[in-house]
Amino acid sequence: MSFSYEHVGGTREHDFCPPGFRPLHVRTRIGEGHDIFHRAAEAVLTWDLHRAMGVGIAASADRAAPGVDVTVTLAGVIKAPCRVVWTVEEPRRAGWAYGTLAGHPECGEESFVVDRTGDGTVWLTVHAFSRAAKWYARAGGPATRGLQQAYARRCGTVLRRLAASPKS
Repeated sequence: MSFSYEHVGGTREHDFCPPGFRPLHVRTRIGEGHDIFHRAAEAVLTWDLHRAMGVGIAASADRAAPGVDVTVTLAGVIKAPCRVVWTVEEPRRAGWAYGTLAGHPECGEESFVVDRTGDGTVWLTVHAFSRAAKWYARAGGPATRGLQQAYARRCGTVLRRLAASPKS
């Protein structure tokens, strides 16, 4: 399957949003320090964040990497096929982005990046550009956009909880 949009990899640029798409940018403070950063980065890179959000994740690999296919299942019925387009794993920055494939209710790209600033503060940034691809996404209008914002904010809340407690 091929991507359902042009500008593949566009979320690497902080403020990029192609014409005709809606931007999304949500940044959430996760905590402080190396351990928090490491646990948050692992949760993002291994799909643990998404699973803890309560969405279904079927991925062709245990860890995000370019070319990995991922199907997100929402509410047990909406299937959203995607493919990872880029990843980053650096000492102070880790994350990935996926782009939509045919059959996804939306068309576009979304990234999930954890970074640790110079003062040690750890942040999650969810950046996306999208537009409706299915009739029900179009019919949702502003409610669909509100759900996307709420989902991005919840990612931060859930990641903060995951990063605060070491796995046993």
